[in-house]
Amino acid sequence: MSSFDAARLYFEQAAEHMGLSQNMRTLLLTPERELKVQVAIERDNGEIGTFIGYRIQHNSARGPMKGGLRFHHEVNADEVLTLASLMTWKTALVNIPYGGAKGGVSVNVRNLSPGELERLTRKFVDEIHDFIGPDKDIPAPDMGTDAQVMAWIMNQYSKYHGFNPACVTGKPLELHGADGRTEATGRGVGLCTAEVLRRKKMDIKGTTIAIQGFGNVGTFTAKFLHDQGAKIVGVTDVSGGVWNPEGLDVPELIRYAQEHRGIAGFEGTEPISNDDLLTSEVDVLIPAAVGGVLNVENAPHVRAKIIIEAANNPTVPEADESFNEREILILPDILANAGGVIVSYFEWVQNRQHFRWDLERVRKELDRIMLESLNKVWKIAEEKGVSLRTASYIIGLGRVGRATVLGGM
Repeated sequence: MSSFDAARLYFEQAAEHMGLSQNMRTLLLTPERELKVQVAIERDNGEIGTFIGYRIQHNSARGPMKGGLRFHHEVNADEVLTLASLMTWKTALVNIPYGGAKGGVSVNVRNLSPGELERLTRKFVDEIHDFIGPDKDIPAPDMGTDAQVMAWIMNQYSKYHGFNPACVTGKPLELHGADGRTEATGRGVGLCTAEVLRRKKMDIKGTTIAIQGFGNVGTFTAKFLHDQGAKIVGVTDVSGGVWNPEGLDVPELIRYAQEHRGIAGFEGTEPISNDDLLTSEVDVLIPAAVGGVLNVENAPHVRAKIIIEAANNPTVPEADESFNEREILILPDILANAGGVIVSYFEWVQNRQHFRWDLERVRKELDRIMLESLNKVWKIAEEKGVSLRTASYIIGLGRVGRATVLGGM
């Protein structure tokens, strides 16, 4: 099953509960535009490097489209379409005035020099600049891209359309970025985890948590939950994994990871593989890396009581069904990791108003929207007797569907 087929299955489950017609389902699932472009650059050695770039604009019924831009060697059209559709439901679920989009270039950024990365970014903008912009489609960082890449996008876009920092979010603070954007997704994941534990009457102090992935999202999630008193017992990243049943020293682990470009070998820990971490005996499991890691093979062996989906699409439908049957609570990706797009929205608003918010205001507004959204999802799930995932989709689909009908064709 492709990643889009999996996302479509979750869509169909909610659509069935809502009684949506087949025509409406087709309309809501079909992307408005799919771009596939050649991105050719001169490499440092004088040779030509040719890469394929994508930007899929899924739905604009509720506003300009919003979604990240990833540079990764496994980027393909199916993955980008899946993530674009998830952005449509995500922005609707948390009720910010956007539609959904996603983009990417199929490239291994580890094989690019800084100069090559800049040329690749600018060339990609050359190919898509007429289709993006503050009132059309606003890119943001994702896997393999960061604030520097967003700065290059803003600069290259401005050469065609004039200065407009709202054309992209996730920028450096010096170039009209937003305080709190870097931590936003991880903070949102941590906040949701704490609220779910509260609702399940589990004391966060001493709760055991395993996090798969220790990039931006995993790092800030771990920091937030550690500060709340949770016990982070296991973490993995591309370098390996570390485990300490007494709890990891998260601040020291973050410093170690920055210094060594990975967590493997962190003192006072035992090594652990990704597979073993995902099936470890913990209260909460947080997949915070790539999609499809919870699958048919490992689902029966997962022992966590709660799964918080910090990554996009980490659970395949068969695993999701298994977890529901075993009454393992899953907080879905379109809610759990929405903190990033919420603060991207704040950055866009600030750029449009030419007025900067301080960090306290950003955090306060982020926390309010995340908790209001979670409360609504929880209420719908209880009222309709459905999973939190289906409840999230019901809210998102409902808002997009109503906007589509009200706006007309």
